[in-house]
Amino acid sequence: MKALLMAFSMYSRLPVPDFVWEEEDRKKAMCFFPLVGVLAGAVFFLVYLFMEWSGAGPVFKGALLTAVPLLATGGIHMDGFLDTCDARASWGDREKKLQILKDTHAGAFAVTGGGLYLLLYCGGCSELPVRGAAAVSAGFVLSRALSGLAAAVFPGAREHGMLADFMKDSRRRLVAASMVFYMAVSAGAMILLGGLCGAAAALGAVLAFLYYRRMVFREFGGVTGDLAGYFLQLCELFMVLAAAVCHLAIS
Repeated sequence: MKALLMAFSMYSRLPVPDFVWEEEDRKKAMCFFPLVGVLAGAVFFLVYLFMEWSGAGPVFKGALLTAVPLLATGGIHMDGFLDTCDARASWGDREKKLQILKDTHAGAFAVTGGGLYLLLYCGGCSELPVRGAAAVSAGFVLSRALSGLAAAVFPGAREHGMLADFMKDSRRRLVAASMVFYMAVSAGAMILLGGLCGAAAALGAVLAFLYYRRMVFREFGGVTGDLAGYFLQLCELFMVLAAAVCHLAIS
């Protein structure tokens, strides 16, 4: 239970009781990371249903659905996305990019990348049918399972940092096995709930993961907390756009 609460404390805005973080609990906390996606996905789908019931226009619906993941997580993953946009746009060597990731200031490319992301995500959400929204909701678990799998099996780009410290001495095999289980369940749920839209969204997540693996090895030499956040945001964008495009193609 402490490991579960630790995961929610780190990666969501859900209030959790105060307790002493034990080393043994920290080693297992990543196993529960995808369950944060259950919370985010449930809120996302409930908001979608309310917007449909209230007759809200597509722009307002898309904007509100775009805000849900950011409010549920406190923007922790978007922070990594923005930092990574700045680092990649520098076209510097590996060390320079890693240094930029640690910079707390937001550069022009972070602002541009963030704005473009929000526009695309909002546009995708505005086109989601009810089954597509259900699939995307389940996809919040898949994106975190893929992110957790990468953290467990990919090398770290540096020795210290939030992700490196969080994964230090973690039971990586247990984490990896847990992530594979979450991936299978969430991908199955996406296809069951969303049909073709769900399958398209799941495929989008896989493509995002393959792109992420190639990018982190080539440009950074491994993963960091910021890069993990970049992937999670990119994965969720791919899923929304894939579901929306699939719906438009078959409607």
